[in-house]
Amino acid sequence: MTGQSKADELNASPAACTYDYKTSHTIMDFIDPILSIAEKLYELCGEVKANKKRCRRLAVRVSALVELVKTVRLSGLEKSPDQVKRGLQELKGTLESAEEVVKKYASSSCLKRIVKAFDIGEEFGSLNERLNDAAQLLSLALQVEQRDRMDKVFKENRRLKEDEDDRREDYEELQNLLQSLADEKEKDRVSVGAVQVKVEQTQKDVQDIKGILESLRRPSIHLQDIREIRPEELTYDIPIEPIMKSDNSELFKGEYNKFTVAIKRYTYPVSTSPKQVRSIFHKEVETMKRFESPHILRMFGICVQNEHGLNPTYLIVMEFCEKGNLRHVLDGPSKLPWDRKTRMCLDAAQGLYRLHQSEENFKVHGCITSSKFLVAAGYRIKLGGFELAKTQTSLQNNKENKNSLKMYISPQQLQDINHPYDKACEIYSFGIVLWEIATRQVPFKDCSSYTKLSKKVCEERTVEPLSHDCPSQLKELINACRSFEPFQRPSAGVLVDKLRKLAQQNDED
Repeated sequence: MTGQSKADELNASPAACTYDYKTSHTIMDFIDPILSIAEKLYELCGEVKANKKRCRRLAVRVSALVELVKTVRLSGLEKSPDQVKRGLQELKGTLESAEEVVKKYASSSCLKRIVKAFDIGEEFGSLNERLNDAAQLLSLALQVEQRDRMDKVFKENRRLKEDEDDRREDYEELQNLLQSLADEKEKDRVSVGAVQVKVEQTQKDVQDIKGILESLRRPSIHLQDIREIRPEELTYDIPIEPIMKSDNSELFKGEYNKFTVAIKRYTYPVSTSPKQVRSIFHKEVETMKRFESPHILRMFGICVQNEHGLNPTYLIVMEFCEKGNLRHVLDGPSKLPWDRKTRMCLDAAQGLYRLHQSEENFKVHGCITSSKFLVAAGYRIKLGGFELAKTQTSLQNNKENKNSLKMYISPQQLQDINHPYDKACEIYSFGIVLWEIATRQVPFKDCSSYTKLSKKVCEERTVEPLSHDCPSQLKELINACRSFEPFQRPSAGVLVDKLRKLAQQNDED
């Protein structure tokens, strides 16, 4: 970024359009802020102390999008105005979020906070997905040859390979950086002599950094293959007692490949043969890999016990979340201040967004409730409840009691049982879950029947209240998700952008 600034270069193009899209806003009301934020991002990406490769890759993709925004500025919103306007609005939100993320990596004083984060650089995954979303929406305003140029930057296979290469290089550089920091701290510990307080603090810093380095060098749970697991590869806790039971399954804590895992065993006889189960499983593995994320419960695979006996037993092996499901945590005694609740909301939204962005058959979860989110150490939230979806359907004879899930049903489905389940329905359900996190209460607990619930939601249009101390921005998002009209509900991507920004503001306070 040398010579004339990027912003000056971009602003040199004439503002050829003042198209009014159903409001008093001109197209420049969207574009000028985008160009300004992009300029700040370029500068920040040159100053980062960690995750350099991913920051710079982010700058390249933002630059491509800025060129696209220039084209929209010249041509206006004549083609697909609704989608293009939405693309501009969402891009602005994503760039604001990206700016805050990159700021963290540009500050050396934040290094320790960065490396202690739940997943180093995980923000880049969703940021890049959000930039891709904006590219798809804004490309509607382009000619065919221009779209081809954008595809070269945002083509999925290439983008994913670049992201993985960048992640690996940043990961190695971060380990080297931490080792250097540990060596410096060790020298400080030796040299400070009699200043006891500083000695103790320096020793603690050294231990912290060594602990971080050790955790970085451990095998990653997300690099484990999803495969069929042999019975002898699983170790159960002794005595073998389930940690949870349901009408059709038991959940055990165990170990697989040095990872603590949850082992789900079906407790009823099934007619499905091991061969059929394997066939379905192998078809699903590639799809499951598509939505791998630290915010989605990790699946390790299936295991068939007593395969040649009369009643084979089927196990699903998955990541273990020590605090149980979200509803259990909300019902428990744990203290949940607003900054923690906001971070929990963000984790949950990131899981849902990753699912909504994956391939066609998995665009929606289909059963979003607070019990479908699991809570790991540090109150990190992971979306579960859809493990090996077709396999589980093949095994499971007894469906869940739909009456217990009625409070999550969207108004449109309450009004019409044949209304197709889509992302907007799912966002409504997710809004109920966010309300649960905010209030810790059970939704619509006084509605014992569909009739009562339908009257409350569809006729009276009741939206259960949030507490007076709920942060205003969080309240606005939760209420938007629970809007009666589907078109007023935000997408999962917009939720991620806004919740990330809110969480970052809390971190700075």
